[in-house]
Amino acid sequence: MKKILLLASGTGSNVENIIRYFKNNNDIVIVGVFSNNLHAKVLDKTKRHNVASWVFNRTDLNEGLVLEKINELQPDLIVLAGFLWKFPEHIIAKYPNKIINIHPSLLPLYGGKGMYGNHVHKAVLEANEIESGITIHYVNEEYDKGEFILQVKCKIDTGETAESLQHKIRKLELENLPKAIEKFISENDIKTSLVG
Repeated sequence: MKKILLLASGTGSNVENIIRYFKNNNDIVIVGVFSNNLHAKVLDKTKRHNVASWVFNRTDLNEGLVLEKINELQPDLIVLAGFLWKFPEHIIAKYPNKIINIHPSLLPLYGGKGMYGNHVHKAVLEANEIESGITIHYVNEEYDKGEFILQVKCKIDTGETAESLQHKIRKLELENLPKAIEKFISENDIKTSLVG
C-alpha cells in the first residue's frame, strides 16, 4: 500500500478530487491532509471524507514539528496541492524526489514567490500570452524551480478574463493531477523493483 500525504492552504478542490479519485483504490491511500491555515475550507472537505487533518504554523514548519509528523506517517509521496508557503530544505532533504507541486502556469513562466491563483492568470493575460496551462513538478529549494513531471496546455481565447482562464486551469488540474500521481507512484514502484 502506497501512502500519499497532501498539503493545502485554501479551498482544497484539488485535495478533494484526489481523495475521491483514490477512494476505492486498494494500492494507494491518502494518509492525511496538512494545512497552514486554520480557516481553510479544505479542512471541511477532509472531515466530509473522513481523512485525518492537521493544522500547523510557520514555527512548526521551520523548526521540525511538521517533519516529525511526516516521519510518523512515512508517506511514499507528498503532494503540495494549493500549498502557498515555501517548503523548507530540511524536509526536501529527507524526502528527495518524493515531494511534488502543481502550479497554474507553464513554468518557468509566471512562477516564483507571490505567483499563485489569479495573480498568475492576470500576469499571463497582461503579457498577451496565447496559451497557458499547468505544470506538475518536483519541489526543490527554490519556488517553482524543480524538474518538470508533466505540463498540459490550454489556449487563451479572445476576451479571456482571469476568471475564465482560472476555470480552464482548474479543469486541467482536476483532470491531470490524480492521474499524474498514480503514474508517478507506479513508475517509481517499477524503478524500485528494478534497483532491488
